Amino acid sequence: MGEQTTSSLFSPEVIEQYAGLGVDLEALFSAGDLGSRMGVEIVEASAERVVATMPVEGNTQPYGLLHGGASAVLAETIGSIGAMLHGGPAKIAVGVDLNCTHHRGVRTGRVTGVATPVHRGRSSATYEIVISDEQDRRVCSARLTCALRPAAPAASGTAAS
Repeated sequence: MGEQTTSSLFSPEVIEQYAGLGVDLEALFSAGDLGSRMGVEIVEASAERVVATMPVEGNTQPYGLLHGGASAVLAETIGSIGAMLHGGPAKIAVGVDLNCTHHRGVRTGRVTGVATPVHRGRSSATYEIVISDEQDRRVCSARLTCALRPAAPAASGTAAS
């Protein structure tokens, strides 16, 4: 499904930041298994802006319209990628709140999601996600807040809560 190469998705600074960790950037900042099954394709990824597309076909509800849950998957995927890139290699992003407002139905084509930060702190990040149709009409407005947690267990041996 049009796999992207790491170099086209990430800036040289991001690639350098993760280089010594043995981390597969493409896999870490991907749509994951669910997103892959839904045809989500990441087009651009940085802490300032994440862009992805998703086909409507195969992601519809019984009336033939784009399923609201599909929009939620796209929103949480790209908002989480932005939060992970903001947190850097020492943190992981865990979604704690997702809000989606569906504005119009879509029956065909592709939708595009664009995630931009609303808040980027030390322990949380919030992204606004706008999903639009091929005519650039807003289909869904979403907001995702992620908690930023340490990537490794605490040195004291106690689990982070």
